[in-house]
Amino acid sequence: MRGRQRVASRESMVAQDKDGNPASVRVPIAKPCWRRSLRHVIVASLSSFLYGYHIGVVNETLESISIDLGFSGNTLAEGLVVSICLGGAFVGSLFSGWIADGVGRKRSFQLCALPMIIGAAMSATAKSLWGMLLGRLFVGTGMGLGPPVAALYVAEVSPPAVRGTFGGLTQISTCLGLMGALFIGIPAKEIVGWWRICFWISVIPATILALFMEISAESPHWLFKRGRTIEAEAEFEKLLGGVHVKPAMSELSKSDRGDESGSVKLSELLYGCHARVMFIGSALFALQQLSGINAVFYFSSAVFESFGVPSYMGNTFVGICNLVGSVISMILMDKLGRKVLLLGSFLGMAASMSLQVIAASSFVPGFGAMYLSVGGMLLFVLSFALGAGPVPCLLMSEILPGKIRAKAMAICLAVHWVINFFVGLLFLRLLEQLGAQLLYSIFGSFCLLAVIFVKKYVLETKGKSLQEIEIALLAQEAT
Repeated sequence: MRGRQRVASRESMVAQDKDGNPASVRVPIAKPCWRRSLRHVIVASLSSFLYGYHIGVVNETLESISIDLGFSGNTLAEGLVVSICLGGAFVGSLFSGWIADGVGRKRSFQLCALPMIIGAAMSATAKSLWGMLLGRLFVGTGMGLGPPVAALYVAEVSPPAVRGTFGGLTQISTCLGLMGALFIGIPAKEIVGWWRICFWISVIPATILALFMEISAESPHWLFKRGRTIEAEAEFEKLLGGVHVKPAMSELSKSDRGDESGSVKLSELLYGCHARVMFIGSALFALQQLSGINAVFYFSSAVFESFGVPSYMGNTFVGICNLVGSVISMILMDKLGRKVLLLGSFLGMAASMSLQVIAASSFVPGFGAMYLSVGGMLLFVLSFALGAGPVPCLLMSEILPGKIRAKAMAICLAVHWVINFFVGLLFLRLLEQLGAQLLYSIFGSFCLLAVIFVKKYVLETKGKSLQEIEIALLAQEAT
């Protein structure tokens, strides 16, 4: 009975007669217009653009940086330049939940932009390896803060019917950031010092993010948890329209009970009643990174050049595959659902890695190996963008209960950054020690393990409000 009342409150309103008494006719309420919240999501997606840009900015420029700063040929130093920002991202991610709950989602985005501006300037003006590493570390703290806050913000300001599509926008922004970095970095090998320009350019979107977030909506969920009900209603009106304010507030009050977020302890997240959902989130992010995707993004230039393919051409195709997959994912997210996309994505990635393994074997001639390796890499990126890339962040922002959402997301993404760091740091060394065939086999095995994990543990969230998802999870844990 409660379930039917909940749906009715969200999708219809009761007509009244002249005396103010309820009539028997229910007047349907149209779904909230997605255009109201779109501009706020676009501004928030700039943080994802910056994340993608700083992931890709060292791909084309790493050789020039190493020559100019005097560590050319040192694979460990090159690995540090790539991965040190991931160490900073771990720190930023670890504290992102407390920051997001403490100062709000809007201020968190602005705090995310600040170290990206400072770090980019430090990297652009670096005179030594240590100066570059320090700048990349600063950038990393902003990279770690941005994605979890963006996932929270998009989930909390989007209408349920388009929440998956809007979540896909953040992945498209990441793709555009990666492609932008790759294209801007193309002249780095011909123009001395061009890599410094590449870092300076990133200051522009970071500044836009800090300024435009000032006029964007705050999350009504955060305001409500802080006891600022009137402000929450005003933000809902801005995001959904006046007719949807009361149903949205009614829905919100069923699971969020005032300012409870500050009472959540770390022990509750790791060992208490939320341990199951924390396990799902952490494992999903771990499997995403152990698939080897960031090894492709970081070192694709080296792989293409080993086969005589110009790196700019290969990286252009990588960027296109990433963007096309992300667009398809955005279109299908609210039609097929999160779980289907995850299963198909990890299966496709496993198949792609098998092509890489075959290419690395001695049975395939050089020309055939090139086609298999490059084709497998492009198929791998396309498969990743269809689900394993955009879904985990969105899914976690949906299934984590409102009381713990920000802090739990921070811990789950911290796992992501730790594994990302070690993949970036050790990939070249493992490639030398283990060989391509064994290393790609390991990556493919993790993709297959991810398929089994998703099938067993992941809950479908398509088209449900955050409160309905929370109730469904509580019922699942009780059985």
